Amino acid sequence: MHRSGRFRLFFLALIGLLPSFLKRVCYRLFFGYRIGKRVQIGFSVLDAETCQIGDDSRIGHLNLVIGVKDLTLGDHVRIGHLNIIRGGDEVTLGRYSELLRLNEINSMPEPDVVNPVDPRFSLGPGSIITAGHKIDFTDRVEIGRRTIIGGRNSSLWTHNRQRTLPIRIGDFAYIGSEIRMAPGASIPSRCIVGIGSVITGCLTDEEHLIAGVPAKPIKELESEDKFLIERKTRLDLPDDV
Repeated sequence: MHRSGRFRLFFLALIGLLPSFLKRVCYRLFFGYRIGKRVQIGFSVLDAETCQIGDDSRIGHLNLVIGVKDLTLGDHVRIGHLNIIRGGDEVTLGRYSELLRLNEINSMPEPDVVNPVDPRFSLGPGSIITAGHKIDFTDRVEIGRRTIIGGRNSSLWTHNRQRTLPIRIGDFAYIGSEIRMAPGASIPSRCIVGIGSVITGCLTDEEHLIAGVPAKPIKELESEDKFLIERKTRLDLPDDV
């Protein structure tokens, strides 16, 4: 994990107060960040060892990115307000993805575990994380293409006291409010996960409604259910995403 000194963070906080066009200049000049065209950055702190932001991306106010080794945002990414992204070797938000507000995406520094860890977080192209979710990526977390972590207050955990295991969510999935994912859990593509479900293992059946404690496939999705996962996640989403 990239570690930040107090002076660096103080300097980044001062840059965060500048207008967006001056931020872009300072990030490029003083920190070597690669920032694309028409990028808008609000009153936020972006602290990464390396950073690349694609064209037409927008970052709102009062976001804190701290101690990330490699931060990559594709083109047309939207980050709302009051999100925290902390730690890890790699954080990637795919093109046209969204992180709305009040989310915490965190990797524990130097965890006391008995296995190797891979602290990487990946949000697929066209995918959305809505509000108030907590995602631990002490080990790898992969969220696929055009998937929605919907509602509020879901939590994904890759570690317990002694071990870590990665978490994966497939493409075209819809995840309801207040779900829990345990270390090593996975959700297949093209599924809907019901409110309050607890996923403790590797589920494999695609095109199913998943629900329960512990969660399991309940029934195959019908045509009206599939509309929820097949509809574009953004009005401006290109057909090739």
